[in-house]
Amino acid sequence: MIYLDYSATTPVDSRVVDAMTPFFNASFGNPSSVHRFGQIAEAAIDSSRESVARVLHCKSDEIIFTSCGSESDNLAIRGAAYAMREKTGAKWILASRAEHPAVTKTLEHLGKYDGFLIEWLDVNEHGMVTPETVAKAICGDTAIVSVMYANNEIGTINSIKEIAEICRANNILFHTDAVQAAAYLPVDVNELGVDMMSLGAHKFYGPKGVGALYVRKGTPLVPHLTGGGQEFNLRAGTQNVPYIVGFAESLRLTHEEREQRVAHVQPLRDRIIGAVLESIPDSRLTGDMESRLPHHASFAFKDVDGNLLLTLLDAAGFACSSGSACKTGNPEPSGVMNAIGLSREWRLGSLRVTLGKDTLPEHVESFLNTLPAVVEKTRKLNHG
Repeated sequence: MIYLDYSATTPVDSRVVDAMTPFFNASFGNPSSVHRFGQIAEAAIDSSRESVARVLHCKSDEIIFTSCGSESDNLAIRGAAYAMREKTGAKWILASRAEHPAVTKTLEHLGKYDGFLIEWLDVNEHGMVTPETVAKAICGDTAIVSVMYANNEIGTINSIKEIAEICRANNILFHTDAVQAAAYLPVDVNELGVDMMSLGAHKFYGPKGVGALYVRKGTPLVPHLTGGGQEFNLRAGTQNVPYIVGFAESLRLTHEEREQRVAHVQPLRDRIIGAVLESIPDSRLTGDMESRLPHHASFAFKDVDGNLLLTLLDAAGFACSSGSACKTGNPEPSGVMNAIGLSREWRLGSLRVTLGKDTLPEHVESFLNTLPAVVEKTRKLNHG
């Protein structure tokens, strides 16, 4: 079986496992405990926080550890929305139509149950939010803007620095979901200019079940998970020490090895894009070709059922994913496919192929030799 779904999750790097292992047994203490076991655990968290801060070029007390990227998104958006409404009365939140459900569902909830007003920012045909779109949508009652750094379904990279500058000039908080981006793009928060940034370890060879939120000093935030005073009173609950250690180590390795990882995956990605568009009729690339994650290839095939395509690829020995909500059996295309304006005959037939540091050229060639026949078979079965 050949794995081509690295944007869904990655295997945990063995070096990360080694860093985590002592904190499951020998150094198992609760970091809130006063005794030596607790002190060792607390020191591990402090060291991890400092390690993450070095990569992000921020202060260590601006890092909040969470359970995942989705929780980080929730803390950022809910926490800032409540804080800004209390502080200034602002209740408008702006976000792109192509955001991850961790953002869109959170905003829908805030609109339905908490009285916030949501404005969805249009994206272009490549799924990109332009700075001009943000600038036109901002008003005096805008509390937060949230635009993802890079799109998980179609790989498009947004102009985060320029959008951040617009928000800062208008005294509006800016959050970016960088869960997909952090594996391959720089995450220097000073260079990006963001107020809040979400991360999730399992996208860059860390464990599932741990994430982080960068919160710029002075950013108002109301905790949405209450209890003890952990994480600077912003995220209650006993900290998951081994997973926090794993988060920090996986991010450190990603930062140190970023250039060589990009150099490995980008030519393979380009090979896939060129070959698919040349060999398969009625195929098109989704997302921007230039401003694109280096490991990410995504396509739409006309008159293809994406769910069936994934099933046939799995049977042929390839693990890929789709931009549509196929996994749940939902026949409707995803919000991203709708947002980029594809007609129905195209948007149901999406395919995402994402590569990793363990992907080999022979894996890619085997996939390219198999895919055209599988797409053709899917079309024939569709037309029954």
